[in-house]
Amino acid sequence: MAKERSRKALVELLQRPGNTACADCAAPDPDWASHSLGIFICLNCSGIHRNIPQVSKVKSVRLDDWDDAQVEFMAANGNNVAKAKYESKMPPFYYKPTFLDCQLLREQWIRAKYERKEFIHSEKQEPYSAGYREGFLWKRGRDNGQFLSRKFVLSEREGALKYFNKNDAKEPKAIMKIEHLNATFQPAKIGNPHGLQITYLKDNSTRNIFVYHEDGKEIVDWFNAIRAARFHYLQVAFPGASDVDLVPKLSRNYLKEGYMEKTGPKQTEGFKKRWFTMDDRRLMYFKDPLDAFARGEVFIGSKENSYKVLEGLPPSTQGNHWQHGITIVTPDRKFLFACETEDDQLEWITTFQKVISRPMLPQEYAVEAHFKHKP
Repeated sequence: MAKERSRKALVELLQRPGNTACADCAAPDPDWASHSLGIFICLNCSGIHRNIPQVSKVKSVRLDDWDDAQVEFMAANGNNVAKAKYESKMPPFYYKPTFLDCQLLREQWIRAKYERKEFIHSEKQEPYSAGYREGFLWKRGRDNGQFLSRKFVLSEREGALKYFNKNDAKEPKAIMKIEHLNATFQPAKIGNPHGLQITYLKDNSTRNIFVYHEDGKEIVDWFNAIRAARFHYLQVAFPGASDVDLVPKLSRNYLKEGYMEKTGPKQTEGFKKRWFTMDDRRLMYFKDPLDAFARGEVFIGSKENSYKVLEGLPPSTQGNHWQHGITIVTPDRKFLFACETEDDQLEWITTFQKVISRPMLPQEYAVEAHFKHKP
């Protein structure tokens, strides 16, 4: 009876505001709890909590036995109380992962919150909030694909992230302006659980670099340092904007990536298989997912500006091996793509439609105007 009473009390607590989603990644219907922190969490996050037993003691809400004191502690705390405590000094630029994000981001977020208490003691945020950071990262070589140790320097004062090919080099190999910088974790693509893809604009074309660090905290600190630098840059660039307006602009995850076939502007040459990345309004294609430069980029505007996406290919189309076609109509020309499966086709069409249905911002007209499409 006591067991049943405890379980019933816990299930009721799960209905309270704040407890209906995981305290750490916002996954719906959490079924686990940390009875030492007083929070309800999902199965995935419970696995991360198990790795910090000195801080967090985990139980299943429905399968494990609970004593009265533990249930009372959960009732007195809960997700909202814990958030007010453990996230009280979280800087607005710090990336708060969800259940859709990679394991590394979720693990470092949980460790930062409860183990290192970074958002209770703001001096612990120095590695990513100081406005300057330097260190070594493993960077993938553009030509041979080998990862080599390279020195990186991020300076808000200089408005740039730089890297050097030799430790004592006077001149950097690349200067990446904070204004055009993006970073997104890509563990599967890079083949490393700590793999980070950094992109910047060079002559208005996108350039990719791929890096990692063996230490999970280090690479996530780099990621948040880049976000902090972008945040402070945008605060100056848009003085009237609120944090809520600026935070979504700090870094972008890609809307979709994957293989499609494409043909050239005359639509007479054969279709070639390419890796495509939809980054905001830039559709880029690469011969290989880890190429440094895109083979070409297509700007995808809005329906008000005569952009549209159609299912299928024009009847006269030849040379595509894959049967599930997509046509993108722009003011200048049509772009023809083919997907391997119907599911792929549907996902790409949905992604394109979302972009096209979004009205263009004033700054996006400028991007469209000097956009260089390489056929």
